[in-house]
Amino acid sequence: MINSNPPTATKLPIVRSHHGHDFTDHYEWLRDKDDPAVIAHLTAENEWTAANTAHLESLTDEIYGEIKARTQETDLSVPTRRGGHWYYTRTVEGKSYGVYCRAPISGEDDWSAPATDAGSPLVGEEVLLDANAEAEGHDFFSLGSFDVSTDGTLLAWAVDVAGDERYTLRIRDIASGEASSIDEIPATAAGALFSLDGAYVFYCTVDDAWRPDTVWRHRIGSAAADDVTVFTEKDDRYWVGIDRTRSRKYLMIHIGSKITSEVRYVDAADPTGEFRVIWPRVEGVEYDVEHAVVAGEDRLLITHNDGAENFELVDVAAADPLGDRLVVIPHSLQARLEGVDAFRSHLVVSYRREALTRVGIIPLSARVVGAAFVGYGGLRELEFDEALFDVGVGANPEWNAPTLRLTFTSFVTPTSVFDYDVDAKEYRLLKRQSVLGGYLPEDYEQARDWATASDGTRVPISLVWKKGLVDASRPVPTLLYGYGSYEASMDPSFSIARLSLLDRGMLFAIAHVRGGGELGRGWYESGKTLTKRNTFTDFIAVAEHLVAEGRTTPGQLVAEGRSAGGLLVGAIANMAPQLFCGILAGVPFVDALTSILDPELPLTVIEWDEWGNPLHDRAVYEYMRSYSPYENVRGDITYPAILAVTSLNDTRVLYVEPAKWVARLREVGAPALLKTELSAGHGGVSGRYEAWRERAFEYAWVLDVSGAARKLEG
Repeated sequence: MINSNPPTATKLPIVRSHHGHDFTDHYEWLRDKDDPAVIAHLTAENEWTAANTAHLESLTDEIYGEIKARTQETDLSVPTRRGGHWYYTRTVEGKSYGVYCRAPISGEDDWSAPATDAGSPLVGEEVLLDANAEAEGHDFFSLGSFDVSTDGTLLAWAVDVAGDERYTLRIRDIASGEASSIDEIPATAAGALFSLDGAYVFYCTVDDAWRPDTVWRHRIGSAAADDVTVFTEKDDRYWVGIDRTRSRKYLMIHIGSKITSEVRYVDAADPTGEFRVIWPRVEGVEYDVEHAVVAGEDRLLITHNDGAENFELVDVAAADPLGDRLVVIPHSLQARLEGVDAFRSHLVVSYRREALTRVGIIPLSARVVGAAFVGYGGLRELEFDEALFDVGVGANPEWNAPTLRLTFTSFVTPTSVFDYDVDAKEYRLLKRQSVLGGYLPEDYEQARDWATASDGTRVPISLVWKKGLVDASRPVPTLLYGYGSYEASMDPSFSIARLSLLDRGMLFAIAHVRGGGELGRGWYESGKTLTKRNTFTDFIAVAEHLVAEGRTTPGQLVAEGRSAGGLLVGAIANMAPQLFCGILAGVPFVDALTSILDPELPLTVIEWDEWGNPLHDRAVYEYMRSYSPYENVRGDITYPAILAVTSLNDTRVLYVEPAKWVARLREVGAPALLKTELSAGHGGVSGRYEAWRERAFEYAWVLDVSGAARKLEG
């Protein structure tokens, strides 16, 4: 139990005034992480959390040991062919990071990925990058760029050793293993890539608000000071990124806000040429572009929402993208089109239907006047035999490949990699994630359920449990996960760590609340800006449904949310604390109004399309003020146990948000704990062993507050 003497943050009143409303913020001073008093406070909170979770050390060790014992520590990813090599990543027992490698193909017709043997190197292996060596001497390590030149002679890679998502870009000659000191470029964004001829590297940099705003062209062998600005986006709402089509025919600059897109392209054979706009930006119109060759013609395939809420796919001439549009896949209210990948002989379409991911194939054929799809065959959906699953297109860098690389997973099926023969319509299982210790999928069960929200909307729920430990006859400890922002979908996927909960009799559930993308664009639109409260009330409806159905009780139900999902669980802590015994909030966005009001903070202006602009719109200000967790902490309710986990160097959700939130919760006697990683970013600690340890600690806390750990011991 938490005793009566937790750290107390000093109260320094700062008044914030907007739209005739004054808000006194006593903990805004915690924003200055260069202030020794701030670090002292965060350190005291860490010590307090450690002291009050000391009883979980043995359980944390036990869960960590289970994760480690179930994981094939020395392993090798399925090799992917690119040019004359198979590329893959190896992990080695005792090492935290991957080793990036390649081995030569046996011949031009070698399309069958070689068998791997528990992480053993392939014949002729070259080590391109050992991330363990790169990470040596650093408390944090993240790889942000990794690209090999078309001729296979040069490697470009970029690393972040602070957690702030600013990467140092380097170039290495693969044959000699020597890195060029003159080609070292600091403070880049992720995603650098080579030009087709390997003479240049394109990369992005960020502005003071951590927004990728500029694309640069760097000539190999020249100083970074001589790099050429290719494009700069001045509108603070837009991000930029550099990419290329799968065919490698075109380089593309992607420019996008939350609701509007613009793409510029240039022939990859002319890397110093001028990038041209494909479709000029129109407020509210989003689009993405792929290149295909149809009946010998260069065509651009554009997935867009211009008059098509769930998006449609059109074909335009690459030479005249503003010309005639041929509809390849029309808009549908039943399916949300998410993208297309073009191969020499077919298209691969990714979409959503009935809250599940789908993949379909469209053959490319000769142009026939009057055909239903001119130049295209009909769509054939790939079928899978599980009630819940997540399927997607894997790594497919080769334009001429006769097979399609797919990844498939579910709550009960470990991540599986297939090659699908498009002509023969046959699957070849290449690798299924190893789960050591005798894991059997048939020992677990997954199901779809539905709750009814207060406005009558049906909200999908995905559930998984271990047979024999969970049944309908009695309520059990339950972890309910939610997100509900940015049209991001929380799909049912496998987790080794989660087995430690299921094997202790916990039920795990995902609430697919509005604001996510599971049921199409309309599902997202009805959970953002001035409809954001639907996200919270949907989650509450799911919790109430699980209790009403007898699956759990409020004394056994824990809510979890991370980042924008942290806003969700922070809001429901104020709105319906009686439904939960615990709330796990990871890097939580709990001081939302303060952040979205300040355009000088990282990423704020970009976020206005998601949340609204409270700085200039009183209605948005009042609406956000009605749900922002920090401002709505209440003294008239009893809060459940709360654990907030954050990172000092996070640039997406600043550590100050949970720090202020916990300080405010303490004022009203809430049993809240704060754990701050002092050398990490938005994704938490780096390195797989540290990540396993962190997850083990969080799950030990979940088991403890829900009673599952005590019941197991009993």
